[in-house]
Amino acid sequence: MIDGKTALFGFVAHPAKHSRSPKMHNLSFDYWHINARYLAFDVAPDGLADAVAGIRSMGIAGVNLSMPFKQTVVPMLDEMTPRARRIKAVNTIKNVDGRLIGDSTDGAGVFQDLQNQGVNLHGQHVMILGAGGAGKAIIAAALDYDVASVTVFKRQNQTYAQVAAWLAALNQTTPIAMQIQPYEDTAAMLRVAKASDLIINATNIGMTAAGLPVTPQVMAALTPSQTVYDVIYQPLETAFLKQAKAQGCTVHNGLGMLIWQGALAFKFWTGKDMPIQAVAETILN
Repeated sequence: MIDGKTALFGFVAHPAKHSRSPKMHNLSFDYWHINARYLAFDVAPDGLADAVAGIRSMGIAGVNLSMPFKQTVVPMLDEMTPRARRIKAVNTIKNVDGRLIGDSTDGAGVFQDLQNQGVNLHGQHVMILGAGGAGKAIIAAALDYDVASVTVFKRQNQTYAQVAAWLAALNQTTPIAMQIQPYEDTAAMLRVAKASDLIINATNIGMTAAGLPVTPQVMAALTPSQTVYDVIYQPLETAFLKQAKAQGCTVHNGLGMLIWQGALAFKFWTGKDMPIQAVAETILN
């Protein structure tokens, strides 16, 4: 029941109406009998400063953000968590008495999902395909999960040198071996794939573009000892996951990332655990 004490949370993006977040969070508020509601707010790109001012002035308790605001909101915040500072981007904000604290739960959502499904991340060699928004969040989050190494494959475009410099700076802060390779270096991709325990596709290949994110040679080299994760969840089984499963790999789609990034945001706001099973059933239905 909505009353004068109902806390307001929301999703800020452009567009925003497609979001599954209201279902996830309102179900979770109801599960814990928390007097709160979660809405979707479609904010024009030039309206972010006004929206942030509104969050402060109206006492909105917390929000999630998506494109195009994850980076542009950073100068408007008072504080960020360590994993958000690593990528200088946030997808979650908590309002503590008018003080706005930003966090990045996207990348951590992948590893929380894997842990929840029984994958031991300790000492794993991780190969990440792509270093866009999702890829960088996953790379940064990997530092918190005790993996042995992270190798990133990125196309040699205008941002390659920038990402390489960012990875080099991260290397100075962690004992985890981190390196970048050109996506076009097919020999390196094959070599790294053979030595990897966990392969994560953070590109859009399989959703907005047809085909596979790796070469046929890499695909053929995958073995049952490896785990393959695709951040895409529409479709639930991409061609990449289908072929990896045929090779005997353990495979996971991005639905778990979607749910767990929300669960981490919910915990950040409320201190409570999201009812994962109920949320997963609702999202699938």
